[in-house]
Formats: sequence, C-alpha cells, structure tokens
Amino acid sequence: MAATRQAHTVWEGDLFKGTGTVTFDSSGIGEYAVSWPARTEEPNGKTSPEELIAAAQSSCYNMAFSNVLAKAGTPPTRLNTKAEVTFVPGEGITRIHLTVQGEVPGMDEAAFVKAAEEGKANCPVSQALAGTTITLSASLV
Repeated sequence: MAATRQAHTVWEGDLFKGTGTVTFDSSGIGEYAVSWPARTEEPNGKTSPEELIAAAQSSCYNMAFSNVLAKAGTPPTRLNTKAEVTFVPGEGITRIHLTVQGEVPGMDEAAFVKAAEEGKANCPVSQALAGTTITLSASLV
C-alpha cells in the first residue's frame, strides 16, 4: 500500500533576505522557519532543507537497518544514528555522512558493520538520494 505524506512551505522575499515557513501537514507537528542564512551560516533557531534531509535520512536508515538486523535474527536493542548533510552554495548537497552506534546482543563488530552497509543500501531515502555520496561509520556500543 502506498503512503503519501505532505508538507508545504510559504516563502516571502528574495533568496538571500527572504524567509519562509515549512509546515508539516501530515503529522501536524508544527511550523518551522527557514532562511538562506540558516542553510549557509548559523541556524539561529531556524531549520534548512539539509537538516530536514538529515532527519529523514537518519530515521529511515534506522528503520531499514533494524529490519536487516531483525531478519538476521539479531534485532537491535538500540540504534543511534546521526546524519550530517553537507551543502555547498553553488554546488548543492555534496555528501551525507551517517554515524551509527548500536546495541545488538550476540553480534560482533564485523557483522554489525556489514549489516550497517546493507541497511544503507536498503534505505529508501538513501536510494532516493543515490546521486549524493553517502558514507557510513558504524560501531557497537
């Protein structure tokens, strides 16, 4: 069954001085300010498309990775994944780096790293961002 989620953004002004508000319509979790300086300088309480991609990447990755581990008979107790999305003005999003730490009873480090890579390959967000270099660091806690 297909699932569709929605968000919308209202923008006022030009790229460099304008501001916008992104609203999460499907979940209703809120409205968040966006701006060019939040993308390229300090966030100052605003979000950016790159932060939203990082949130999507880290949450999707944890779901995909937990599924890989469960199918292998070693479900995780906990996965903590940080996604760092790098944006370069004039070039775009140049890379994404995932750092995952996991608690997986009965699994050694080598098997964890291999499964972590499989999780990255199976993550729908990773697949959607296939034109971007996505790297991964994985370790057991």
